[in-house]
Amino acid sequence: MTGALDYGAAARSLRSARRAGRTLDVPLSRSPGLSLADAYRIQDQVTALRLADGERPAGWKLGYTSAVMRAQMGIEAPNFGPLTDAMLLGSPAVLPAGALQPRVEPEIGLRLGRRLTGPCSVSDVLGACDAALACLEIVDSVWSGYRFTLEDNTADGSSAAWVAVGPVMALDDLAALPVALSVDGEVVERGAGAAASGHPALGVAWLAEQLAGRGQALEPGDLVITGGLTSAHPLEPGHSISASFGDGRWLAEVRRAVSSPST
Repeated sequence: MTGALDYGAAARSLRSARRAGRTLDVPLSRSPGLSLADAYRIQDQVTALRLADGERPAGWKLGYTSAVMRAQMGIEAPNFGPLTDAMLLGSPAVLPAGALQPRVEPEIGLRLGRRLTGPCSVSDVLGACDAALACLEIVDSVWSGYRFTLEDNTADGSSAAWVAVGPVMALDDLAALPVALSVDGEVVERGAGAAASGHPALGVAWLAEQLAGRGQALEPGDLVITGGLTSAHPLEPGHSISASFGDGRWLAEVRRAVSSPST
């Protein structure tokens, strides 16, 4: 889009709303002609604001790699967004203050041990990774009620907010890896690694190719969370959500304090 939208102004609006603890009712997609390329330019501007505040790049998140998440949110295609060090939490984690409307989904994280550029294959991805990690992504859209298009969501970094990073898992047979998502200790949904693009490494290969088109690559130490393996569940004050991977061998958990503000 040319001249119809100020990318910097849009990014500042998104950043200021999140920092003020409020959601936005009028999506960017109200602007005629907003393209996915425009949305990524706004995303880049939001990231620049985060880095100017002292945050550091930590990796990437993949959004909507699973059919269950695309169906839940009415999104037709995957996207990606950046992770910074401020988004990474240990596990078990306590949700930081300032969450808007947090939802939680289990994901397999892949950590790069060496630089990876696209195009590449699943075996290339797995060969470049030094660990798989049990993760819970806490998404927290700036758009009221999670009402957005793919473009709105992309501008907002694919709703990336925090990631509870759990233990290191085996890198083999990730597609078959079972996961159970629990709210307050009760299993509410089950899935498997194959829900993310058929294999978590396939999403990373797609991301590497997308980044190559931008003159970027996946760097050593980058964490890529590869997409929700179940639908995303709201995290209410005073409650906890956990995910067990591999028949309970690995666990990631996040809880929200009673005093945590809600929207």
